[in-house]
Amino acid sequence: MNAILSMLIFAAMFSYNGDETVESDCSCKQIPLYGKVKVVENFADFKVKVVTNFPDLKVKLVDNFPDDCGEWQMVENFPDFTVEFVESFPDFEIEYVENFPGLP
Repeated sequence: MNAILSMLIFAAMFSYNGDETVESDCSCKQIPLYGKVKVVENFADFKVKVVTNFPDLKVKLVDNFPDDCGEWQMVENFPDFTVEFVESFPDFEIEYVENFPGLP
């Protein structure tokens, strides 16, 4: 019995991918993952980790009209959502791209 419990705890520790995931409609916590984004240090809507392989979302930074999945326009005022960049326990992982933003 202890061996089974130990294996379950071990598996849970290494399969953690955040409490939330990017949904097939390009949202997380029912918030669309495109639009105007503000980077904050505390109390963000999402904790995000930047990776170079196997992201949950491919992000393209744009200057105008962030209307499609994965298009982010960085702003200081009136954001659609906020992000905090973290190294551990993100809500989801992103990769910056020049082309083809959105779900991988």
